[in-house]
Amino acid sequence: MSSKRRRIGVLTAGGDSPGLNAAIRGLGKAAIGRHGMEVIGFRDGIRGLAENRHIPLDSTALSGILTVGGTILGTSRDKPHKMRVGDEVVDMVPTIVENYEKDRLEALVCIGGGGTAKNAQRLAKAGLNIIHLPKTIDNDIAHTDTSFGFSTALGIATDAIDRLHSTAHSHHRIIVVEIMGHKAGWLALGSGIAGGADIILLPEIPYTLESVAASIQARAARGHSFSVVAIAEGARDLVRSADLAAAETLVKGAGTPEAKAAARTHLQTVLASHRSNAFDLAEALEQATGLESRVTVLGYVQRGGTPDAQDRLLGTLLGGAGADLIAEGTFGVTVASQGQAAVPVPLSEVAGNLKTVPLDHPWIAAARAVGTGLGD
Repeated sequence: MSSKRRRIGVLTAGGDSPGLNAAIRGLGKAAIGRHGMEVIGFRDGIRGLAENRHIPLDSTALSGILTVGGTILGTSRDKPHKMRVGDEVVDMVPTIVENYEKDRLEALVCIGGGGTAKNAQRLAKAGLNIIHLPKTIDNDIAHTDTSFGFSTALGIATDAIDRLHSTAHSHHRIIVVEIMGHKAGWLALGSGIAGGADIILLPEIPYTLESVAASIQARAARGHSFSVVAIAEGARDLVRSADLAAAETLVKGAGTPEAKAAARTHLQTVLASHRSNAFDLAEALEQATGLESRVTVLGYVQRGGTPDAQDRLLGTLLGGAGADLIAEGTFGVTVASQGQAAVPVPLSEVAGNLKTVPLDHPWIAAARAVGTGLGD
């Protein structure tokens, strides 16, 4: 190949998600076929970029991956400015800049969620031409209507709730199903409504045991001797929510590096004490209602497997739009989905921001309208 041919790189970072390969394919095919570019893919996210491990992404490599789950490139959660190398934590940004130049890249496409957006912003500030494509099953990336991965995960979680209804009904049990979502409850809310969960608990709405138990007891009084509770993994009761808010305030207010380190240690301790929310809730509900309770944690099954039609479509749309933006020289942006269009949004407006469920969102209103308890 001619050394003058325009060359771009792509990587996938953070957790795996349905639609990643669709986005890689959309980007690559548009870059090659429409703009005559050469494309290379870095293995295992930011770490592969720092170690300069890459493979060619030609038409053959991109063929047949549209329907494949996960990512053909591999992924990791490494941060460019704080990467573990042996026993040390090293700022690898200068090395990444060297590799970018050595590989003759015109641009680098980073596919990932909120953490990847922040890492992409760091690399953009280091002088690299960066495009970010938004992926996450949590649907919590700012300024994009939806991120690829969410639709498939929504369907998987909904199907699980559908199936759990049978066991809950047959055994007259409370089934507590834990759904992914640390800080944003989009997945639990959407699947809870679609699956007909009786109670939905979100990070955005602190709950009380008394409210949840009262909803279950009211159902029992109406002759429904079972309940399905969909709880986001980041949902907390009022006391735990207050503890977390106080710990986060300490981190933000710490004035010295030592104070900040101590505050972050305290925050991690608080978070660790909250990791059994679903199990604690099930035990408390059993005692409060007298109904047998069981917990199902959906875990990684939510983000695995074949992407659905919506995520294939969205990945293809945003990937192709990313190639077009590179061709026209637009960098430092997230390619957001807004309406039916792919819209470039400055990374500075995306990185570090979180899209949580507004309390006046139509989905919240819809849940309340059909009598779903939200724990408040």
